Amino acid sequence: MVKLSVVVPFHNVQTYASDTLRSLRANAREDFEFLLVDDCSTDGTTELLARAEHEIPGARLLRHARNQGLATARNTGLDAARGAYLAFLDGDDWLSPGYYARLVADLDALDCDFLRVDHVQVTGRKRSLRRVPVGRRGEVLSPRDVILPADRSTAVDYPYAWAGIYRRRLLDRGLLHFTDGLRTAEDRPWIWRLHREAESFAVTGEPGIFYRRGVATSLTQIGDVRQLDFLRAFDQVVEETSADPEADRLLPKAVRTYCAVISHHLGNIDRFEPGVGRELRIRSAAALRRLPRDVLADALTAMGEDRAGPLRRLRRRRTAPGPQTATATATADGTRAAAPATSDTAAHQETNAV
Repeated sequence: MVKLSVVVPFHNVQTYASDTLRSLRANAREDFEFLLVDDCSTDGTTELLARAEHEIPGARLLRHARNQGLATARNTGLDAARGAYLAFLDGDDWLSPGYYARLVADLDALDCDFLRVDHVQVTGRKRSLRRVPVGRRGEVLSPRDVILPADRSTAVDYPYAWAGIYRRRLLDRGLLHFTDGLRTAEDRPWIWRLHREAESFAVTGEPGIFYRRGVATSLTQIGDVRQLDFLRAFDQVVEETSADPEADRLLPKAVRTYCAVISHHLGNIDRFEPGVGRELRIRSAAALRRLPRDVLADALTAMGEDRAGPLRRLRRRRTAPGPQTATATATADGTRAAAPATSDTAAHQETNAV
């Protein structure tokens, strides 16, 4: 019987994949499986994974014929997973030895739906501890109870899927799959759904996962249209939260986070290609106009005028789509994107371009 399935997508991470694979070998156990999803890499990643399938106990290689993005790659792994527990890792990050065995032991002991854990952020040679924004550790809590307050960083602002371990019953209930095709912010609807619908969770201080920032394949380093998928992701958060029985209580948090992330991207608009920057303004204005007016007004008031003022002006502005629009609303693989549907932790948008 497989105790733990670990889903690990890879796309053009030849420089870092060896570290990732070595750390998986240092975590291997006879009842663990590692699902290596090659999302149509075009560098040497494919050859590294082919060797790893034979050299790492429990490794299984799954291949995409075309690049489909991180969300879909994770779903491919989930669909093939056989484990009682599930976890995620990105193809350019790595683990401390025995990390997954410790997580399994913690989840066994606490007997809840899922665990969330701290991690180590790595930027060049600098390392810093990043903690789950939940104060109570080592005890079973209600996931819904840690979504709020709206004006502070909470559990839904720590969206990293790889920072935890999850019971299979969540997969069976449809709570672990990601929205196919999202190229960035794919973990935002995921973490909100998990905290709204799961029944129990806990936080443990087990910082054995090392998360790279600033790598060339990260979408934070790429200013193309894939970055704009955050709008689709947050549209989904708002839509699903609006249908929740406690929408009146939870929606202000979702709207404030959405506004904060829009503000963050507008403040860094020079990182985008010119046509994509224009599309960002157009689609952000449309998104703001779709939000519930009273909830939006409260969110903007709470944000302060420095950030809220530009959003108010953008919302009032009526900008006709230009010639770039049709191109910018296409996903990287050429398919049409859906029409765009936080607390102030917009920096959590670092999602790898798998």
